[in-house]
Amino acid sequence: MDEKISIKALEDYSDDYASKVTASFFSKKDKISGPEILQLCDIQQINLFVIRELLKAWRLETQKLRSPYFDFAAAPVADALTKFHNLLSNHIAISKENFQPLLKKAVGQTLSVILNPYDFYSVTLTSQGDPLKLDDLRNEIKYIRINRTPLDRLLADLEKKKKLTISGNEAFASLDHILEEVNFTPEDVEEHLVKFSAVVPLSLEDLYEKEEESIVTPAPIPPVVEQKPAPAPPAEPVKPPAPSPPAESVKPPAPAPEIPSKQEAKKPAQIPLYDQQPGKGTTLAENFQKRRKIKDSLTINQKFMFTKILFNGDFELFSAAIDRLDELDNLNQAKNYLTNNYGEWNPEGEEYKEFMEIVERRFA
Repeated sequence: MDEKISIKALEDYSDDYASKVTASFFSKKDKISGPEILQLCDIQQINLFVIRELLKAWRLETQKLRSPYFDFAAAPVADALTKFHNLLSNHIAISKENFQPLLKKAVGQTLSVILNPYDFYSVTLTSQGDPLKLDDLRNEIKYIRINRTPLDRLLADLEKKKKLTISGNEAFASLDHILEEVNFTPEDVEEHLVKFSAVVPLSLEDLYEKEEESIVTPAPIPPVVEQKPAPAPPAEPVKPPAPSPPAESVKPPAPAPEIPSKQEAKKPAQIPLYDQQPGKGTTLAENFQKRRKIKDSLTINQKFMFTKILFNGDFELFSAAIDRLDELDNLNQAKNYLTNNYGEWNPEGEEYKEFMEIVERRFA
């Protein structure tokens, strides 16, 4: 089972790294320029991801230049905007408070492409929308230096086929084929960690989820405080009984309404700590975690592996099966569905066992 990177650990380290680097640079200057960004960190990938974020911001700004009165798509206007873009890119000036979030994000992206390139590819392919535009993919890849080969091959294939757009599923399937074809092996992690540690110490174990992180501890049940009964009120003096009326006019007295004691009236409503299911002590938080959809829990590495081994390389078939499993109500239904549709799977295979472990956790 693949270990998962801890999002919190990644954010914490990225924050520490960005804080230290920005504190050092801005101790001497008020603004940072484009050329200075490119030379800021010894890890060039971090610098390039900062520049990429700036250019994304620029593209979002230029998209606002639309008007019912002026033709921004006209060739002379587009040419002038390109020149303006190039001119402005040479005059970057960012203050510390605006730069540090950019640097933190770039550090996190760099760690992702180093530690889990398959998930990074997934984000790259899905974050641009569906269908994926060739120009958008080209702009993304331009600033990647680590584990870039599969994306380069994907871009080359699309250019060769003269495709301007591609669906998300088709992109995943093409990338899966490329990974197999080039026998892709991610770059050595340790070499990069040494460079990170030169600024802020970092070990691989620090960034992965610990087993105990996934365990939800039930809220402690407050101790029961024994309440002492309130003292009885003093007895009222006994009055002599009134004379009895004639026998024929006697009626049975109406029952007195029950009046709750002061202690009962003030007793707060009980807040259930557990789901009210007979025989179960599962917290709501645990149920929520266990019901996490299969689709949301898979890494891109698992998607590639299951598609290739269990679904004969058919990503559409894999996606449909996952969607169907997530719609079912219990484990028996899931097993029946898989038996009826994929009875040829080898139950001794590693991929089968890992897949079933994920399915069983979904309905646990």
